[in-house]
Amino acid sequence: MKNTVNIDKMETIIVICGLYNIAFALFHFGFWKMFQWNSELKKLSFANRGIMQILNIQISYYFIFTATICFIFPTELLTTKLGNWFLIGTSIFWLIRTIQQFIFLKANHYKIHILTFIFLIGTILFLLPTLLKH
Repeated sequence: MKNTVNIDKMETIIVICGLYNIAFALFHFGFWKMFQWNSELKKLSFANRGIMQILNIQISYYFIFTATICFIFPTELLTTKLGNWFLIGTSIFWLIRTIQQFIFLKANHYKIHILTFIFLIGTILFLLPTLLKH
């Protein structure tokens, strides 16, 4: 009985991981308006303007794809080696994103600090199911 309850809790964490990634997809979809990309990206070269938008669309796809995997396959993510590697790899994705805050956004601004904290949450969320199952 204890193991079943534990598995249910970990599967719930995995679903929360999916919701976390959906939130980031929605956040990225808002970049055009939030950062005034219609006017700001015109200041970049044709190639850089295109690359920025392509990367943003692709990362949004990655977030939605990852969320979909979390929603459809929580048991498999928890009980298979491939699933565990997926969770660990996604945790490392968020860890690297956290580190990049300190490399590319060296500013003492509360919004940057909040995002850094939120990225750390992603690192922990995706790692938790693999740590708690043992």
